[in-house]
Amino acid sequence: QVQLVESGGGLVQAGGSLRLSCTASGSIFSINAMGWYRQALGNQRELVAAIISGDRTSFADSVKGRFTISRDGAKNTVYYLQMNNLKAEDTAVYYCFADQTIALGSQRRYWGQGTQVTVSS
Repeated sequence: QVQLVESGGGLVQAGGSLRLSCTASGSIFSINAMGWYRQALGNQRELVAAIISGDRTSFADSVKGRFTISRDGAKNTVYYLQMNNLKAEDTAVYYCFADQTIALGSQRRYWGQGTQVTVSS
């Protein structure tokens, strides 16, 4: 089992910044992707950003140029989502995720508890 603990959400004015953290613990072997999804009220959960296979990054078009994803070099189990120039439409609950390979061709996804990000306009 992998446990994911998030922190860093809150209330910020439009144009401001927040940084989310996600710390993985437990059986953290063979994790091949980590990142964040978000879900706004009444919307489906959408991928925001991810680090895949250690180095490749992926971003939703709506956050490109504003959000970055990184990991603590010393602690490969701590990931960060730096969110700059926040907009009202970024308001959502943000969920950290981790994908773990458990067998050939089989993965398991774990989720964090979610953290609220509210951007006031």
